[in-house]
Amino acid sequence: MDRSKAGIISFAVILLILAIFGVEFYEGIWSFPSFSPIPLMVIALVGTGIFVTIKLGFPQLKYFKHGVNVTRGIYDDPEDEGDLNHFRALTTALSATVGIGNIAGVATALYYGGPGAIFWMWVTAFFGTTLKFAESSLSLKYREIGSDGLTAGGPMYTIESGMGRNWRWMAVAFASFAIICSFATGNAIQAFTVSDQIYSEVSQVLGTQHFLTLKHHMWTGFELSIQQVINGVILVGIIGMVIIGGIKRIGHVTSFLAPIMGVIYVLFALIIILVNFDKIGSSFALIFKMAFNPPATIAGTGGGILLTMLWGIKRGLYSNEAGQGSAAIAHSTAKTKYPIREGSVAMLGPFIDTIIICTLTGLVIIITGAWQHTQFYMNITDQNLPHIKDILNVGLFNSSLLTSYAFKEGLGFIFSYGDKIVTISVLLFAVSTAISWSFYGDRSAVYLFGRKAIMPYKWIFLLFVFIGAIAELEAIWAFGDAALGFMTFPNLIAIIFLSTALKKMTQTYFSQKHTPYQK
Repeated sequence: MDRSKAGIISFAVILLILAIFGVEFYEGIWSFPSFSPIPLMVIALVGTGIFVTIKLGFPQLKYFKHGVNVTRGIYDDPEDEGDLNHFRALTTALSATVGIGNIAGVATALYYGGPGAIFWMWVTAFFGTTLKFAESSLSLKYREIGSDGLTAGGPMYTIESGMGRNWRWMAVAFASFAIICSFATGNAIQAFTVSDQIYSEVSQVLGTQHFLTLKHHMWTGFELSIQQVINGVILVGIIGMVIIGGIKRIGHVTSFLAPIMGVIYVLFALIIILVNFDKIGSSFALIFKMAFNPPATIAGTGGGILLTMLWGIKRGLYSNEAGQGSAAIAHSTAKTKYPIREGSVAMLGPFIDTIIICTLTGLVIIITGAWQHTQFYMNITDQNLPHIKDILNVGLFNSSLLTSYAFKEGLGFIFSYGDKIVTISVLLFAVSTAISWSFYGDRSAVYLFGRKAIMPYKWIFLLFVFIGAIAELEAIWAFGDAALGFMTFPNLIAIIFLSTALKKMTQTYFSQKHTPYQK
C-alpha cells in the first residue's frame, strides 16, 4: 500500500475512534496505565534516554564541545546537500521548543511539585540530550532529497528506511499524529495564547465594554469580540508571510527571532538573579532539599519525592520535547553529509532550553518568593502562620501568571511593569513555535501525500491559526497533546531498534579527523 492510501486510512481510523470514544480515549496516553503511579509515557521516555545514553557512552558529555564548534559554523561547507546551515537548523528546532513550556511549564511544575521539581527537570534534560542526538542523527541519515534539492526527513523516514517497509504503518502513524499536533498544540494553542494575552492587555486600557473588547454571545460556550478577530487576522498575516516562503524563509526568520526572544527573556531574568545574588545559594539548596527530602506534610499525603519527581519530569519533557521526534524534522534539513555532526548540534537544544532557560525561570520564581503563592507551599505550611493570610490576599498563581508575578516583583526596583516582559516573551515564543511547527506538519504531509500537499496543508494551518485566536478550544488542545504522545512511541521504538547502527555511526565519525572548512 502506498503512503497516500495509508495516510487516508490512518486519518479515517483516528477520526472514527475520536467519534466513538471521544477525546478521552486519546488523553489516556499521558496517564496510562491508570493503576501505575508513573505513566508509561514517562517510563518510556526516561527509560529510553537512559538506555541510549549508556549504550552510546554518554555522548552529551564527550561530544558537547564538538557540537558547539559545529554550531559556530567552522565546518560548514556551502556545497553540502541540505536546506539550512547548522545554526539555522538549531534555531528552527529551538523556536519550536523554547516557548510556553519555559514560562508556564516551569511555573506549573513549581505550583504542584515545589522547587525540587527543577532538579528532576535537569535529570530529564540530561538524558533527553542523548535522545535528541539519536533522533536527529538518524533523521539526517535517512532523509530524502527531492528533485528540487529540498530535504524531507524525520522519524517517519527513519522508521521506513531504517527499519524496513514492513514498519511503514508505524511511520504513517507518526506522520498522521504529527500533522494533527501541528494544527493543535503547535498552532491553535499558540495562537490562543497570543490572542488572549493581547486581549487582556487591551482590556486593561479600554475596559471590557469598549466596542473592540466587548464579547458578543455567538452560541452556548462561545463568545467573540472584534479585538479577537483583529488578533486572528494579524497573526494569520504574520505567520502566513513566513511559512508560505518555505523552510529557507522559516530558517532566516527563526535564526533572527530565536536569539532575540531568548536574549530579552534571559537578560531580565539574570538582572533579577544578580540583584538577589545573596539568595542564589539558598535557592539551589532549597531545590536539592525539596528534590530528595520533601516536607512530611507532602510525604504523608502520598506525594513526597514521587510527586515532585513526576512534575519535574513531565514539565521537562514538555519543555524540550526530547524523544518526541519533532525537532529531528528540523535538524534533518542541515547542510552536511555527516549525520552525527548534526546530532551533536541537536544536543545543545535541551541544554539551552531546559538547563539554562527553565532554570532561570525557576530561580526567578524562588528568589522573589513567588513560589510561596503556590498550592505546594500551601500544602507544606501551617495555615495558622501570620504570613499565610497575606499570601492568600494576593492570591495563588499558576502557569504563566506565576512567572509574571515573579518578574513583576523581581523588577520592581526598576519599574512596575516587569510582568510585561513575560507578556512580550509569550508573544514571541508562541509565534516562533507556530512557525516551526508549520514546517514539522509540512514535512509530515509531504511524506504521506507528496509535495502537492504542501500548499493545501499551509492554508489549513493558517485556518487553525485564526480559529485558535478567536476561540478557546480545550478539546482540540487535549487532542493535540495526545497526538504529541502518540508521536513519541514510534520514534522511541526506532531509536532503540537502530541504536546499534547509531553506535557504529558515532564511532566511525569520531574516529576521523575533522578540520574546519577552508574556502
